[in-house]
Amino acid sequence: METVRELASKKAAVIFTKSSCCMCHSIKALFYDLGASPAVHELDQDANGREIERALRSLGCNPAVPAVFIGGQFVGSAKDVISLHLDGSLNKCSLMPRLFGSDNQLIAICYITV
Repeated sequence: METVRELASKKAAVIFTKSSCCMCHSIKALFYDLGASPAVHELDQDANGREIERALRSLGCNPAVPAVFIGGQFVGSAKDVISLHLDGSLNKCSLMPRLFGSDNQLIAICYITV
């Protein structure tokens, strides 16, 4: 579980995915369309992928992928992120690129509850 927390806090937006997952692809595309450049960890291509997947499940991610973290905090799965996007919460607090400095570091985080 420590690996997940460490990876989730390395960048402002982090998505755990599998390369064969269509919902994972959709969530990545949403973030890219919003102008974000999230860290993407493809669990099926990672040597520790199964361990990370188990840790994600223990954190309450069900299904384990896609799992989205913003500012090191678990935001949710595809359903949660799409809901936030549709009601404007994902973009309203400018969680995406408007909060990034020129060096791509997060300057501020707007916390949302799911």
